[in-house]
Amino acid sequence: MPAAVRMTIDERRKYLTIMLLRYVVAGKEERGHLLNEMEVVTDLDRKTLIRLLNGDLARHPRPSQRGCIYGSDVDDALRIISDSFDYICAERLTPWLPQMARQLARHSEMTLSATLEEQLGAISIPTVRRILQRVTQDEPRLARPAASKTSALLHDIPMTIIPWDIAEPGHFETDLVHHSGASTRGQYMHTLQLIDVKTGWSERVALLGRSYQRMEEAFQRVLQRLPFPIRELHPDNGGEFFNAYLLAYWAKEVSGADLSRSRPYHKNDNRFVEQKNSSEVRAYFGSQRLDTTAQTSASTRLYDKLWVYYNLFQPVMHMDKKTFLPTEQGPVTVKRHYDDARPPFDRLCATKTLAADKQEELERLRDQTNPRRLKQEIYDLLDYILALPCADSCTA
Repeated sequence: MPAAVRMTIDERRKYLTIMLLRYVVAGKEERGHLLNEMEVVTDLDRKTLIRLLNGDLARHPRPSQRGCIYGSDVDDALRIISDSFDYICAERLTPWLPQMARQLARHSEMTLSATLEEQLGAISIPTVRRILQRVTQDEPRLARPAASKTSALLHDIPMTIIPWDIAEPGHFETDLVHHSGASTRGQYMHTLQLIDVKTGWSERVALLGRSYQRMEEAFQRVLQRLPFPIRELHPDNGGEFFNAYLLAYWAKEVSGADLSRSRPYHKNDNRFVEQKNSSEVRAYFGSQRLDTTAQTSASTRLYDKLWVYYNLFQPVMHMDKKTFLPTEQGPVTVKRHYDDARPPFDRLCATKTLAADKQEELERLRDQTNPRRLKQEIYDLLDYILALPCADSCTA
């Protein structure tokens, strides 16, 4: 029986009370028919129905309520940790509660006792979800703003999709986010974003305009900071990616890396970066126009902070496997299974491809960073950027 039409407990008891009048005066054969009917209507098994009809259909209060396992100290800890993670879902948050608690305690954001740490390690995802619904309902949140023809150069670039279960890091989906607002007139800011499919590692660069010189400078900034090599670049078919100048730059600076592209008008070929365009770019800037040097420079500082926040602290879940469930009516159903949430840095370390000195450097950076203060710095800088005026000639 579909959940939408299934009876509640009170509805079942009321129905059985009505049926009881017929059941007590019926013969053996008729009682069997009545039980068959009640099984269908109530979705209860036969033995349960007989027990209820021969007993007391009235509902009674529970003799003793279950005691509370977690106290106010767990509530306070979850509120602080959730705020530090920017209110991510319980599935991503729960596996990292003890580690983030130790990190925040190291920076004096909270007090962590041995008992509290043990409770944070044992608490279940549903319990975390229930507590957060209660303790964060009045928390103030940042009100983020609401958010040519194919070149002959493309003929030699294969159209592929990076597999979701790729075995090694370095395969980057790439996209360019436009911050033009309602008008594409004049010059305005763009965000170059790269997402590693294996680990979820993300890189973002703000650039004013999208000429090949600006694109080259943006990619150069990514290469200088990226702690592991690029094995594949996978953008869409835009001319800002595929031009003679940039192809020559990639051949020189990203030697040995494969170059692929998505199919025209198939955004899902770049599904990972498209998702991050929404959650890690548009969620901050919305659809506001950004078109000045000051806005671009401040956005570069913002992306530097987001680089630390998302790569070192924000846990992400990746699909572990797919199960195909055939159905009697309609198409096959795909059930997706996800692994435990881990930050991109931890996923990268697990691949054993990160140099030891680079891993130690990033671990020191994570230990020295107060994630809650970092999140507040991100929002303060965002408020500053959104308050900057746009160029007068391009706001119409």
